[in-house]
Amino acid sequence: MAIKLAIAGCCGRMGRAIACRALQDGTFSIAAALETAGHPALRADYGTHLGQPGASTLQITDDARGAISQGDVLIEFTTPEATVAHVALAQELRKPMVIGTTGLSEAQQAALRKIANTIPIIFSPNMSIGVNVLFELAQLAAQRLGPAYDVEVVESHHHGKKDAPSGTAKRLAELLAAARPEVGKAVPIHSVRAGDIVGDHTVILAGPSERLELTHLAQAREAFAKGALRAARFIVTQPPGLYEMSHVLKSGVR
Repeated sequence: MAIKLAIAGCCGRMGRAIACRALQDGTFSIAAALETAGHPALRADYGTHLGQPGASTLQITDDARGAISQGDVLIEFTTPEATVAHVALAQELRKPMVIGTTGLSEAQQAALRKIANTIPIIFSPNMSIGVNVLFELAQLAAQRLGPAYDVEVVESHHHGKKDAPSGTAKRLAELLAAARPEVGKAVPIHSVRAGDIVGDHTVILAGPSERLELTHLAQAREAFAKGALRAARFIVTQPPGLYEMSHVLKSGVR
């Protein structure tokens, strides 16, 4: 039986990419298409909105409770405020979540961690499989090269991205700092906002007479959509808890 998806932020860049990918995959069906109150696409046919008339008979809705109740799992790429509200509803309705929203405050992340005691949640600043492998490689490189090497992160995104630095860059910096506790300082992050860049992240490790650079380039949002759907396959069978994409990769779920 297909996994029923409720997609929050269904008309955004990521929502559309996830929906289009899901419609090509017999593992999934789209059970609800959720947007904010006042969105111009409300009550429009979602398949038509995606440029695929007939692919879906759903109407785009702003009824969060109704939308979340229809899915086996809620996929969330929205704003921090909307995500916190939807997490509370998912807890009430006992629905697993895949959260790719970035820019959450420490208090908002703490609320998410608390709710994860009652429902399974995957929370990741980046759903790309490649970026999550980059997380592992960056930690290993920092440990092997040691404190003699300077470490910095450079990230680039489209000019419409609201948060800077990106959640992915922050996570890279956290992991790199944790891999070099003897250095005792934060890893610098440099942000670029220009054009229609989907998402580029580079870790620079520069030492005496040599430099190592680890780079991930997202060429299309489909990379994130693939990861989000893989996360959805994983999370629907998990007990309550807060999970990362590393759990998905290690599980073998495809």
